[in-house]
Amino acid sequence: MKNQEPRSISSCAACKFLKRKCTPNCQFAPYFRADEPKKFAKVHKVFGASNVSKILNEVPENQREDTVNSLVYEAEVRLCDPVYGCIGAIASLQHKMVELQHDLILAQARLACYVENQPSYLDDNINIIAPNTDFQEPSNGLVESLNYNSMPFDQFSQFQFP
Repeated sequence: MKNQEPRSISSCAACKFLKRKCTPNCQFAPYFRADEPKKFAKVHKVFGASNVSKILNEVPENQREDTVNSLVYEAEVRLCDPVYGCIGAIASLQHKMVELQHDLILAQARLACYVENQPSYLDDNINIIAPNTDFQEPSNGLVESLNYNSMPFDQFSQFQFP
């Protein structure tokens, strides 16, 4: 059970939504509390009560809360994006990660070029004098050789996302 807290007299959100009496051994009660009616409504709209019941019966009891949380998230995303659902969210995050990896490689290449072309200069007082900040874009092919198709996150590349 969720927090091993005693159940109140009222029905759980699932039984209220389905308009049935909530029994003491209701399998939905620990996960769909009475004060969260929209939580079950979303899951029911996407998966259906029968399928949720089957899923919960197949999952070990110690994993059911995580399963319900996953179903709720998947239902919310599916309702917001009926075509792609969670895949759209995952692909969007992976696309952003590839962009950030590209930016990191570019920054590392620029830094390497800067460090390579700029010796440290010391004045008589052992203070570091700022080196010349003019430097050229790296031309060693590091950034140009970046192949997005070889990255490990391209399994959704067939989908076009905004």
